Amino acid sequence: MEFRIKALDASSSVISCVVDAVDEAEARRQLALKDLKVISLEPMRRLRRLFQAPQLQLAVFSQQLVSLLDAGLSLVEALEALAQKEPNNSTKHTLDRILARLYEGQTLGAAVAEHPATFPDLYVASVRASERTGALREALTRYIAYQEQADALRKTLVNACIYPAVLLGAGLLVTLFLMGYVVPRFSSIYEDVGSDLPFASQLLLRWGQLIDAHAGLVIVGAIAGLAGAIYGIGRPAVRKAAGAWLARIPAIGRQLHVYQLARLYRTVGMLVRGGMPVVQALRMSGGVVFAASRVAYAAATRAVTEGQSLAEAMERNGLTTAVAARMLRVGERSGNMGEMMERIADFFDEELARWVAVMTRLIEPVLMIVIGLIIGVIVVLMYFPIFQLAGSIK
Repeated sequence: MEFRIKALDASSSVISCVVDAVDEAEARRQLALKDLKVISLEPMRRLRRLFQAPQLQLAVFSQQLVSLLDAGLSLVEALEALAQKEPNNSTKHTLDRILARLYEGQTLGAAVAEHPATFPDLYVASVRASERTGALREALTRYIAYQEQADALRKTLVNACIYPAVLLGAGLLVTLFLMGYVVPRFSSIYEDVGSDLPFASQLLLRWGQLIDAHAGLVIVGAIAGLAGAIYGIGRPAVRKAAGAWLARIPAIGRQLHVYQLARLYRTVGMLVRGGMPVVQALRMSGGVVFAASRVAYAAATRAVTEGQSLAEAMERNGLTTAVAARMLRVGERSGNMGEMMERIADFFDEELARWVAVMTRLIEPVLMIVIGLIIGVIVVLMYFPIFQLAGSIK
Protein backbone atom coordinates (compact mmCIF):
# COMPACT_ATOMS: atom_id res chain seq x y z
CA MET A 1 0.00 0.00 0.00
CA GLU A 2 1.29 3.47 -0.87
CA PHE A 3 1.12 6.52 1.42
CA ARG A 4 1.44 10.15 0.47
CA ILE A 5 3.84 11.77 2.95
CA LYS A 6 4.71 15.32 3.93
CA ALA A 7 7.66 15.50 6.30
CA LEU A 8 10.54 17.61 7.59
CA ASP A 9 14.06 16.55 6.67
CA ALA A 10 17.25 17.14 8.66
CA SER A 11 17.50 20.73 7.37
CA SER A 12 13.87 21.46 8.40
CA SER A 13 12.76 21.64 4.77
CA VAL A 14 9.32 20.29 3.85
CA ILE A 15 9.45 17.38 1.43
CA SER A 16 6.69 15.35 -0.21
CA CYS A 17 7.13 11.71 -1.12
CA VAL A 18 5.34 8.40 -1.57
CA VAL A 19 6.18 5.44 0.67
CA ASP A 20 5.24 1.82 -0.06
CA ALA A 21 4.43 -0.02 3.18
CA VAL A 22 2.13 -2.70 4.56
CA ASP A 23 0.36 -0.30 6.92
CA GLU A 24 0.66 3.17 8.45
CA ALA A 25 2.88 1.98 11.30
CA GLU A 26 5.37 0.47 8.85
CA ALA A 27 5.38 3.70 6.80
CA ARG A 28 6.14 5.76 9.91
CA ARG A 29 8.93 3.34 10.85
CA GLN A 30 10.53 3.75 7.43
CA LEU A 31 10.41 7.53 7.76
CA ALA A 32 11.90 7.39 11.27
CA LEU A 33 14.85 5.40 9.93
CA LYS A 34 15.47 8.20 7.41
CA ASP A 35 15.31 10.89 10.16
CA LEU A 36 12.17 12.43 8.67
CA LYS A 37 9.54 14.04 10.92
CA VAL A 38 6.02 13.34 9.65
CA ILE A 39 3.71 16.31 9.03
CA SER A 40 0.92 14.43 7.29
CA LEU A 41 0.41 10.85 6.14
CA GLU A 42 -2.50 9.56 4.08
CA PRO A 43 -3.04 6.43 1.98
CA MET A 44 -3.13 6.89 -1.78
CA ARG A 45 -6.16 5.62 -3.66
CA ARG A 46 -5.68 3.67 -6.88
CA LEU A 47 -7.67 6.11 -9.01
CA ARG A 48 -5.54 8.93 -7.70
CA ARG A 49 -2.39 7.04 -8.66
CA LEU A 50 -3.62 6.69 -12.25
CA PHE A 51 -3.67 10.47 -12.68
CA GLN A 52 -0.46 11.09 -10.77
CA ALA A 53 2.53 12.45 -12.70
CA PRO A 54 5.00 9.68 -13.55
CA GLN A 55 7.99 9.29 -11.27
CA LEU A 56 11.60 9.52 -12.38
CA GLN A 57 12.66 6.45 -14.39
CA LEU A 58 15.65 5.48 -12.32
CA ALA A 59 17.38 3.18 -14.80
CA VAL A 60 17.10 5.72 -17.64
CA PHE A 61 18.25 8.53 -15.35
CA SER A 62 21.28 6.51 -14.20
CA GLN A 63 22.21 5.58 -17.77
CA GLN A 64 22.03 9.20 -18.88
CA LEU A 65 24.08 10.30 -15.87
CA VAL A 66 26.76 7.69 -16.64
CA SER A 67 26.88 8.83 -20.28
CA LEU A 68 27.38 12.47 -19.27
CA LEU A 69 30.08 11.53 -16.74
CA ASP A 70 31.85 9.49 -19.44
CA ALA A 71 31.70 12.57 -21.70
CA GLY A 72 33.81 14.47 -19.18
CA LEU A 73 31.18 16.50 -17.35
CA SER A 74 31.36 16.90 -13.61
CA LEU A 75 28.57 15.51 -11.43
CA VAL A 76 26.97 18.94 -10.94
CA GLU A 77 27.18 19.77 -14.64
CA ALA A 78 25.64 16.42 -15.57
CA LEU A 79 22.75 16.90 -13.16
CA GLU A 80 22.20 20.45 -14.40
CA ALA A 81 21.98 19.17 -17.98
CA LEU A 82 19.48 16.48 -16.98
CA ALA A 83 17.37 18.97 -15.00
CA GLN A 84 17.27 21.47 -17.88
CA LYS A 85 15.99 18.95 -20.41
CA GLU A 86 13.47 17.30 -18.05
CA PRO A 87 9.88 18.00 -19.23
CA ASN A 88 8.13 16.64 -16.13
CA ASN A 89 7.79 19.32 -13.46
CA SER A 90 7.79 16.87 -10.55
CA THR A 91 10.99 15.19 -11.72
CA LYS A 92 12.60 18.55 -12.49
CA HIS A 93 11.78 19.73 -8.98
CA THR A 94 13.43 16.60 -7.54
CA LEU A 95 16.60 17.17 -9.57
CA ASP A 96 16.65 20.85 -8.59
CA ARG A 97 16.50 19.93 -4.90
CA ILE A 98 19.35 17.45 -5.37
CA LEU A 99 21.40 20.15 -7.09
CA ALA A 100 20.62 22.57 -4.25
CA ARG A 101 22.01 20.08 -1.74
CA LEU A 102 25.15 19.61 -3.85
CA TYR A 103 25.63 23.39 -4.00
CA GLU A 104 25.45 23.41 -0.19
CA GLY A 105 28.34 20.93 -0.06
CA GLN A 106 26.39 17.75 0.72
CA THR A 107 27.21 14.44 -0.94
CA LEU A 108 25.09 12.89 -3.66
CA GLY A 109 24.18 10.03 -1.33
CA ALA A 110 22.79 12.45 1.25
CA ALA A 111 20.94 14.40 -1.43
CA VAL A 112 19.17 11.43 -3.02
CA ALA A 113 18.35 9.97 0.41
CA GLU A 114 15.94 12.89 0.91
CA HIS A 115 13.72 11.51 -1.87
CA PRO A 116 12.83 7.95 -0.80
CA ALA A 117 9.89 7.76 -3.19
CA THR A 118 12.21 8.22 -6.17
CA PHE A 119 15.47 6.67 -4.98
CA PRO A 120 15.09 3.35 -3.11
CA ASP A 121 17.33 2.37 -0.21
CA LEU A 122 19.40 0.08 -2.43
CA TYR A 123 20.22 2.93 -4.81
CA VAL A 124 21.13 5.25 -1.94
CA ALA A 125 23.33 2.58 -0.37
CA SER A 126 25.14 1.99 -3.68
CA VAL A 127 25.82 5.70 -4.11
CA ARG A 128 27.05 6.11 -0.54
CA ALA A 129 29.33 3.10 -0.84
CA SER A 130 30.80 4.50 -4.07
CA GLU A 131 31.53 7.81 -2.39
CA ARG A 132 33.99 6.06 -0.10
CA THR A 133 35.83 4.51 -3.05
CA GLY A 134 35.39 7.36 -5.54
CA ALA A 135 33.77 5.04 -8.10
CA LEU A 136 30.37 6.62 -8.69
CA ARG A 137 30.28 5.71 -12.36
CA GLU A 138 31.00 2.05 -11.62
CA ALA A 139 28.34 1.99 -8.89
CA LEU A 140 25.71 3.43 -11.24
CA THR A 141 26.72 0.96 -13.95
CA ARG A 142 26.35 -1.94 -11.51
CA TYR A 143 22.94 -0.67 -10.43
CA ILE A 144 21.82 -0.42 -14.08
CA ALA A 145 22.98 -4.01 -14.68
CA TYR A 146 21.23 -5.10 -11.48
CA GLN A 147 17.99 -3.46 -12.55
CA GLU A 148 18.21 -4.97 -16.03
CA GLN A 149 18.72 -8.45 -14.58
CA ALA A 150 15.82 -8.01 -12.17
CA ASP A 151 13.55 -6.69 -14.95
CA ALA A 152 14.57 -9.55 -17.27
CA LEU A 153 13.68 -12.13 -14.64
CA ARG A 154 10.37 -10.41 -13.92
CA LYS A 155 9.53 -10.24 -17.64
CA THR A 156 10.32 -13.93 -18.01
CA LEU A 157 7.84 -14.80 -15.28
CA VAL A 158 5.17 -12.41 -16.60
CA ASN A 159 5.52 -13.60 -20.20
CA ALA A 160 5.24 -17.20 -19.06
CA CYS A 161 1.87 -16.39 -17.44
CA ILE A 162 0.32 -14.44 -20.33
CA TYR A 163 -0.58 -17.27 -22.72
CA PRO A 164 -1.99 -19.63 -20.03
CA ALA A 165 -4.04 -16.72 -18.65
CA VAL A 166 -5.44 -15.87 -22.10
CA LEU A 167 -6.18 -19.54 -22.75
CA LEU A 168 -7.92 -19.92 -19.41
CA GLY A 169 -9.95 -16.75 -19.94
CA ALA A 170 -11.06 -17.87 -23.40
CA GLY A 171 -12.08 -21.26 -22.04
CA LEU A 172 -14.12 -19.66 -19.27
CA LEU A 173 -15.87 -17.33 -21.74
CA VAL A 174 -16.77 -20.24 -24.05
CA THR A 175 -18.06 -22.25 -21.10
CA LEU A 176 -20.19 -19.35 -19.87
CA PHE A 177 -21.58 -18.85 -23.38
CA LEU A 178 -22.55 -22.50 -23.64
CA MET A 179 -24.10 -22.58 -20.16
CA GLY A 180 -25.83 -19.21 -20.39
CA TYR A 181 -27.07 -19.18 -23.98
CA VAL A 182 -26.84 -22.53 -25.76
CA VAL A 183 -27.88 -24.89 -22.97
CA PRO A 184 -31.11 -22.97 -22.06
CA ARG A 185 -32.20 -23.15 -25.76
CA PHE A 186 -31.68 -26.89 -25.80
CA SER A 187 -33.61 -27.24 -22.55
CA SER A 188 -36.66 -25.56 -24.09
CA ILE A 189 -36.49 -27.94 -27.07
CA TYR A 190 -36.34 -30.99 -24.81
CA GLU A 191 -39.25 -29.70 -22.73
CA ASP A 192 -41.41 -29.52 -25.88
CA VAL A 193 -40.38 -33.01 -26.94
CA GLY A 194 -41.01 -34.35 -23.48
CA SER A 195 -38.44 -37.10 -23.74
CA ASP A 196 -36.94 -38.71 -20.69
CA LEU A 197 -33.46 -37.32 -20.24
CA PRO A 198 -30.45 -38.91 -18.56
CA PHE A 199 -29.69 -37.57 -15.10
CA ALA A 200 -26.43 -35.86 -16.18
CA SER A 201 -28.21 -34.07 -19.04
CA GLN A 202 -31.04 -33.00 -16.72
CA LEU A 203 -28.51 -31.58 -14.25
CA LEU A 204 -26.72 -29.67 -17.00
CA LEU A 205 -29.96 -28.26 -18.39
CA ARG A 206 -31.13 -27.15 -14.95
CA TRP A 207 -27.87 -25.30 -14.41
CA GLY A 208 -28.32 -23.63 -17.79
CA GLN A 209 -31.88 -22.61 -16.92
CA LEU A 210 -30.71 -21.24 -13.58
CA ILE A 211 -28.01 -19.13 -15.22
CA ASP A 212 -30.45 -17.92 -17.88
CA ALA A 213 -33.09 -16.98 -15.29
CA HIS A 214 -30.61 -15.00 -13.21
CA ALA A 215 -28.36 -13.65 -15.97
CA GLY A 216 -28.14 -10.21 -14.36
CA LEU A 217 -26.98 -11.59 -11.04
CA VAL A 218 -24.47 -13.85 -12.77
CA ILE A 219 -22.97 -10.91 -14.70
CA VAL A 220 -22.85 -8.73 -11.59
CA GLY A 221 -21.29 -11.58 -9.62
CA ALA A 222 -18.66 -12.17 -12.31
CA ILE A 223 -17.75 -8.48 -12.42
CA ALA A 224 -17.64 -8.29 -8.61
CA GLY A 225 -15.45 -11.38 -8.47
CA LEU A 226 -13.04 -9.94 -11.05
CA ALA A 227 -12.90 -6.59 -9.24
CA GLY A 228 -12.34 -8.35 -5.92
CA ALA A 229 -9.50 -10.39 -7.42
CA ILE A 230 -7.82 -7.28 -8.83
CA TYR A 231 -8.24 -5.47 -5.50
CA GLY A 232 -6.92 -8.46 -3.56
CA ILE A 233 -3.81 -8.72 -5.74
CA GLY A 234 -2.97 -5.14 -4.81
CA ARG A 235 -3.20 -5.83 -1.07
CA PRO A 236 0.10 -6.83 0.58
CA ALA A 237 -1.68 -9.09 3.07
CA VAL A 238 -3.42 -11.00 0.28
CA ARG A 239 -0.20 -11.36 -1.70
CA LYS A 240 1.54 -12.58 1.44
CA ALA A 241 -1.16 -15.19 2.11
CA ALA A 242 -1.13 -16.31 -1.55
CA GLY A 243 2.65 -16.60 -1.48
CA ALA A 244 2.51 -18.69 1.71
CA TRP A 245 -0.09 -20.98 0.13
CA LEU A 246 1.95 -21.41 -3.06
CA ALA A 247 5.08 -22.08 -1.02
CA ARG A 248 3.40 -25.17 0.44
CA ILE A 249 3.29 -26.75 -3.02
CA PRO A 250 6.64 -28.58 -3.24
CA ALA A 251 7.59 -27.82 -6.87
CA ILE A 252 6.40 -24.20 -6.82
CA GLY A 253 7.69 -23.57 -3.29
CA ARG A 254 11.23 -24.57 -4.24
CA GLN A 255 11.25 -22.27 -7.27
CA LEU A 256 9.91 -19.38 -5.20
CA HIS A 257 12.79 -20.03 -2.83
CA VAL A 258 15.22 -19.97 -5.76
CA TYR A 259 13.70 -16.68 -6.99
CA GLN A 260 14.13 -15.21 -3.53
CA LEU A 261 17.74 -16.36 -3.32
CA ALA A 262 18.51 -14.94 -6.77
CA ARG A 263 17.28 -11.49 -5.71
CA LEU A 264 19.05 -11.70 -2.37
CA TYR A 265 22.45 -12.77 -3.70
CA ARG A 266 22.36 -10.25 -6.53
CA THR A 267 21.50 -7.42 -4.15
CA VAL A 268 24.15 -8.31 -1.57
CA GLY A 269 26.73 -8.97 -4.28
CA MET A 270 26.15 -5.58 -5.89
CA LEU A 271 26.55 -3.78 -2.57
CA VAL A 272 29.69 -5.72 -1.63
CA ARG A 273 31.27 -5.03 -5.01
CA GLY A 274 30.50 -1.37 -4.46
CA GLY A 275 32.67 -1.36 -1.34
CA MET A 276 30.09 -1.97 1.40
CA PRO A 277 30.99 -4.38 4.24
CA VAL A 278 29.24 -7.75 4.09
CA VAL A 279 27.35 -7.30 7.36
CA GLN A 280 26.01 -3.90 6.34
CA ALA A 281 25.08 -5.25 2.90
CA LEU A 282 23.17 -8.13 4.52
CA ARG A 283 21.25 -5.72 6.74
CA MET A 284 20.47 -3.46 3.80
CA SER A 285 19.19 -6.37 1.67
CA GLY A 286 16.67 -7.78 4.13
CA GLY A 287 13.76 -6.21 2.24
CA VAL A 288 14.06 -8.61 -0.70
CA VAL A 289 13.53 -11.66 1.53
CA PHE A 290 10.02 -13.11 1.74
CA ALA A 291 8.19 -12.77 5.04
CA ALA A 292 8.39 -16.52 5.71
CA SER A 293 12.21 -16.44 5.53
CA ARG A 294 12.90 -13.26 7.48
CA VAL A 295 13.47 -15.03 10.79
CA ALA A 296 16.04 -17.33 9.18
CA TYR A 297 17.65 -14.39 7.39
CA ALA A 298 17.90 -12.40 10.61
CA ALA A 299 19.55 -15.39 12.28
CA ALA A 300 22.05 -15.70 9.42
CA THR A 301 22.86 -11.99 9.56
CA ARG A 302 23.35 -12.19 13.31
CA ALA A 303 25.68 -15.19 12.92
CA VAL A 304 27.82 -13.34 10.36
CA THR A 305 27.93 -10.33 12.67
CA GLU A 306 29.26 -12.57 15.43
CA GLY A 307 32.10 -13.74 13.18
CA GLN A 308 30.68 -16.89 11.64
CA SER A 309 31.44 -17.78 8.02
CA LEU A 310 28.87 -16.39 5.55
CA ALA A 311 28.62 -19.72 3.72
CA GLU A 312 28.06 -21.61 6.95
CA ALA A 313 25.52 -19.09 8.27
CA MET A 314 23.49 -19.10 5.05
CA GLU A 315 23.62 -22.89 4.73
CA ARG A 316 22.63 -23.48 8.35
CA ASN A 317 19.55 -21.23 7.96
CA GLY A 318 18.40 -22.71 4.65
CA LEU A 319 19.30 -19.67 2.54
CA THR A 320 21.48 -21.40 -0.01
CA THR A 321 21.88 -24.60 -1.99
CA ALA A 322 24.69 -27.14 -2.09
CA VAL A 323 26.27 -25.58 -5.19
CA ALA A 324 25.82 -22.02 -3.92
CA ALA A 325 27.38 -22.91 -0.56
CA ARG A 326 30.50 -24.22 -2.29
CA MET A 327 30.72 -21.10 -4.42
CA LEU A 328 30.39 -18.94 -1.30
CA ARG A 329 33.28 -20.79 0.33
CA VAL A 330 35.38 -20.21 -2.78
CA GLY A 331 34.48 -16.52 -2.68
CA GLU A 332 35.47 -16.27 0.98
CA ARG A 333 38.85 -17.92 0.33
CA SER A 334 39.59 -15.75 -2.71
CA GLY A 335 38.31 -12.52 -1.16
CA ASN A 336 36.08 -11.91 -4.18
CA MET A 337 32.76 -12.33 -2.42
CA GLY A 338 30.78 -9.69 -4.34
CA GLU A 339 31.51 -11.12 -7.78
CA MET A 340 30.94 -14.67 -6.55
CA MET A 341 27.51 -13.78 -5.14
CA GLU A 342 26.50 -12.24 -8.46
CA ARG A 343 27.63 -15.44 -10.22
CA ILE A 344 25.44 -17.41 -7.80
CA ALA A 345 22.52 -15.13 -8.66
CA ASP A 346 23.14 -15.76 -12.38
CA PHE A 347 23.14 -19.50 -11.66
CA PHE A 348 19.79 -19.22 -9.84
CA ASP A 349 18.34 -17.08 -12.66
CA GLU A 350 19.29 -19.71 -15.24
CA GLU A 351 17.78 -22.49 -13.13
CA LEU A 352 14.55 -20.54 -12.70
CA ALA A 353 14.38 -19.66 -16.42
CA ARG A 354 14.77 -23.35 -17.34
CA TRP A 355 12.00 -24.34 -14.92
CA VAL A 356 9.69 -21.62 -16.24
CA ALA A 357 10.31 -22.75 -19.84
CA VAL A 358 9.55 -26.39 -18.97
CA MET A 359 6.42 -25.51 -16.98
CA THR A 360 5.18 -23.22 -19.75
CA ARG A 361 5.50 -25.99 -22.33
CA LEU A 362 3.73 -28.35 -19.92
CA ILE A 363 0.92 -26.09 -18.70
CA GLU A 364 -0.25 -24.94 -22.13
CA PRO A 365 -1.21 -28.40 -23.48
CA VAL A 366 -2.62 -29.43 -20.10
CA LEU A 367 -4.87 -26.37 -20.06
CA MET A 368 -5.99 -27.00 -23.61
CA ILE A 369 -6.83 -30.61 -22.76
CA VAL A 370 -8.76 -29.64 -19.61
CA ILE A 371 -10.72 -26.87 -21.35
CA GLY A 372 -11.40 -29.12 -24.32
CA LEU A 373 -12.70 -31.86 -22.02
CA ILE A 374 -15.01 -29.44 -20.17
CA ILE A 375 -16.45 -28.04 -23.40
CA GLY A 376 -16.66 -31.54 -24.90
CA VAL A 377 -18.58 -32.88 -21.89
CA ILE A 378 -21.05 -29.99 -22.07
CA VAL A 379 -21.64 -30.55 -25.80
CA VAL A 380 -22.00 -34.33 -25.42
CA LEU A 381 -24.49 -33.96 -22.56
CA MET A 382 -26.52 -31.51 -24.65
CA TYR A 383 -26.65 -33.82 -27.67
CA PHE A 384 -26.90 -37.10 -25.74
CA PRO A 385 -30.75 -37.14 -25.76
CA ILE A 386 -30.68 -36.68 -29.55
CA PHE A 387 -28.27 -39.58 -29.90
CA GLN A 388 -30.52 -41.64 -27.61
CA LEU A 389 -33.60 -40.75 -29.66
CA ALA A 390 -31.84 -41.62 -32.91
CA GLY A 391 -30.84 -44.99 -31.47
CA SER A 392 -34.43 -45.78 -30.41
CA ILE A 393 -35.72 -44.94 -33.91
CA LYS A 394 -33.28 -47.39 -35.46
